[in-house]
Amino acid sequence: MAQATTLQPGQIRHLLRVTAATSRHPERDCLVLLLGITAGMRVTEIAQIEVQDVLFPSGALRDEISRRAAITKGCRQRCVYFSHAKVIEALDQYLNYRITRRLRTTGEPGRYRALEPTSMLILTHKGYKFHLNTKRRVSFAGERVDYLACDSLQSHITKLYRDAGIKGGSSHSGRRTMASRLIAQGHSVETVQQLLGHAELDHVRPYLQVSPNRLEEMFTNIL
Repeated sequence: MAQATTLQPGQIRHLLRVTAATSRHPERDCLVLLLGITAGMRVTEIAQIEVQDVLFPSGALRDEISRRAAITKGCRQRCVYFSHAKVIEALDQYLNYRITRRLRTTGEPGRYRALEPTSMLILTHKGYKFHLNTKRRVSFAGERVDYLACDSLQSHITKLYRDAGIKGGSSHSGRRTMASRLIAQGHSVETVQQLLGHAELDHVRPYLQVSPNRLEEMFTNIL
């Protein structure tokens, strides 16, 4: 299977600009893209994150988001951080969009900004949660494992990349981009492994892409 495209900074900016200008639901779609690129979240995790995961009861944004083991691949709890300025801005815009259109609201503005705390953060244009499909794969140990997939949201993300003219872009492009940029900035593979939520280092390597300039620099600085 072909690997998802890893984005360069200019491509990220282009993707967000095109999405903001052409999407029917730009507030939601820009946030979804940023959750993959800056937080390394899988599409199924994005589909299952709840309002109470990102907001305190007071309505203030959480910067550390605990990903419950029940919704992560491999059932391993991990934390992601919504500390990037673009994510904070996009999250506020989308929450305001939901409030204005009364998508899963409670009428209690003093709690969770009047949003249902157990409702999914990312909703369809009709205000419903994205459907999850149960699938089966063979694990590295040769065992059959059931897992959840959100095919509809995954297909939508792929369309956002296609609309922006980015070949090979998919929901995994965000995770690959995050991993590759962290490695290029000098962070260890072990750190990337922890942030992506992988149990083994070998599971991280398919996400990594090192630029030719970086490889040349490594050879130059051996001694």
